[in-house]
Amino acid sequence: MTKIYKKSEITFAIMWIIAYVVLSSLADQLSESIGVVKSITALLHVVMTLVLYLWIQKNNLGEKYGFCKSTVPAKRFLYYVPLIIIASTSLWGGITLRFGLLGSTCYAISMCLVGFIEEVIFRGFLFRAMEKDDLKSAIIVSSLTFGFGHIVNLFNGSGRDLKSSIIQIIFAVLVGFVLVMIFYHSKSLIACIIFHSINNALGAFEVEESIDPKLSMILNVVLIVVILGGYSLYLVRTFNQKKS
Repeated sequence: MTKIYKKSEITFAIMWIIAYVVLSSLADQLSESIGVVKSITALLHVVMTLVLYLWIQKNNLGEKYGFCKSTVPAKRFLYYVPLIIIASTSLWGGITLRFGLLGSTCYAISMCLVGFIEEVIFRGFLFRAMEKDDLKSAIIVSSLTFGFGHIVNLFNGSGRDLKSSIIQIIFAVLVGFVLVMIFYHSKSLIACIIFHSINNALGAFEVEESIDPKLSMILNVVLIVVILGGYSLYLVRTFNQKKS
């Protein structure tokens, strides 16, 4: 693994992205076949998390990939309030054990670790590999690949239709942009991992279809356009002004 990394960091990042997407999809299908949601996937993600973390520490790459304190005060990022709002939306319609006790536990563990894995491979490996050659391209590619990676939900038995998948992709692209901006300017991946993990894990306790479809669409537009769009513009303007 280290040999591939030293030869080409971009190849290394792409290898991890493909392995993560393919193996997670297969694990989801196996979990469904045995009747416990995310059971096999949770085990897979535990292994992947340990491999990633131990490899990074072994090669003294912790600081490079953001395992350190932010260099920018939380105030500059509005104390991450927009991200807190986004993460809380899963609980707006109520709280339940969405997949039963065992299934919800496996789901929460799996999705919590997804936050770590995806931040490391998309914001860490991929962004850092491209940043040294072209910062703007690195930001765009990191955001788009993270967003379009969610298209797999159309085919992995998640139950998402085309419409909801498109909304999720747009949402993920904007979230990816916000997170890569935070990582780039703060030099820390910690806040990104915490938000991503909590946002994902809370889905285990979400009451599905508890909100009227029309109201749900309005909320999605508000979240995407007003909160994420507004936060994205704020980050761009704030840190561009700082540089000038």
